[in-house]
Amino acid sequence: MSSTPVVPFSEPPYLAGLPSPYYKPTHLKWQKAIREFITKHLLENALQWDTEETVPEHVFDTFARAGMLIPSLPAPLPVKWLKSLGVHEILGAVKVEEFDYIHTLIYCDEMARTGLAGPSGSLTTGFSFAIPPILKFGNKQLQERFLPELLTGKKRTCIAITEPEAGSDVANITTTATKTPDGKYYIVNGTKKWITNGIWSEYSSMAVRTGGPGPTGLSMLVVPLKGYPGVNMRRLKVGGQVSAGTTFIELDDVKVPVENLIGTEGMGMRYIMTNFNHERLTIAIGATRQARVALAAATEYILKREAFGKSLVEQPVVRQRLARCGAMVESQWAWVEQFVYQMTQLPKEVADIELGGLTAMAKAQAGIVLNECAQCAQLLFGGNGYTKSGQGELVERIYREVPGIRIPGGSEDVMMDLGVRQLVKNFKNKTKALERPKGSSKL
Repeated sequence: MSSTPVVPFSEPPYLAGLPSPYYKPTHLKWQKAIREFITKHLLENALQWDTEETVPEHVFDTFARAGMLIPSLPAPLPVKWLKSLGVHEILGAVKVEEFDYIHTLIYCDEMARTGLAGPSGSLTTGFSFAIPPILKFGNKQLQERFLPELLTGKKRTCIAITEPEAGSDVANITTTATKTPDGKYYIVNGTKKWITNGIWSEYSSMAVRTGGPGPTGLSMLVVPLKGYPGVNMRRLKVGGQVSAGTTFIELDDVKVPVENLIGTEGMGMRYIMTNFNHERLTIAIGATRQARVALAAATEYILKREAFGKSLVEQPVVRQRLARCGAMVESQWAWVEQFVYQMTQLPKEVADIELGGLTAMAKAQAGIVLNECAQCAQLLFGGNGYTKSGQGELVERIYREVPGIRIPGGSEDVMMDLGVRQLVKNFKNKTKALERPKGSSKL
């Protein structure tokens, strides 16, 4: 048990001194090492940088040089590629071949201790979601051309799927990629919107339409961005996550070599949907920590704030509100931990099927929990929680970030529906597999 008192709800149970079946010594060593690094290089200035709406470029460079962008990739890590680039361990705390999804869980949780999605998202979003399609589906020449600079952070990238008229409805993407008569280039035309990190990115893993309507007409390309002919980018002003570089991209006859095709034409929808599982799980982890930060701040506040002659914590109505949200955040964390453990035990192809729908639901539920906890914290802070400065500043900022969890990465209602549809589909497929073939006498 920990001998140091821990503010209620401020840490996951395993860091509050309670036993857990999930964390091995390597995980505890990792958590200690990265907490020190993240506190020094991100957390101490995160609120200020978010207020200024941009995290300085040197922060990305610091994380890249330390290998601290790599943990944002899906586990297991691309060990062969990393070792070929001279990366054998991260912060001296874990060897790349030993890194599992519980290490990922700890990393995402620690990066979100700022309480804000913008500062960490400005560093990791493009890295985390744009590199995996190249790793999983790109051929040898594509990987050799792009991965050395991307994995080491010498060049930046982003995932570019969403469009003004096609958000969660990925199958209706309209950005086109048409081959030139000589078959050497794709000419890309269209727009992408709400692209995190886009403004800083030399490249993007982009969803484009190479064929007819619907999902079978989609492909993925590595499309050059920053400074490339025909590409125009501008930052978008959004309500939360203001430092993450949300971008509007216009593509006007952008000439892309056919060698930049990721995988096979017409397989883009599969690549995109497979990639979403990692994205949604990491969002769920980060949002759960954001909820925890808000609730812990409120707990500290009600312990010292007095009203009507006694501290707020002595008011039953205050304790009731806090208890309800505390139960939600701890339940959500337990679900996330369970998910991540299952990811370490299941082969990737099995996890995609068995956990895909549930991951969508966990992401949606994380947004609901964050909304409740941020609202609770703001109400308990009172006027201080409605002020953009002072002791309630962080809580006010977190509450503004709630829609940035409930909408991006698949909007809440779509995610809940997808989850149930996937569970029903799995049930029907398993039931069908158990049916006795017609004409068979076998039991």
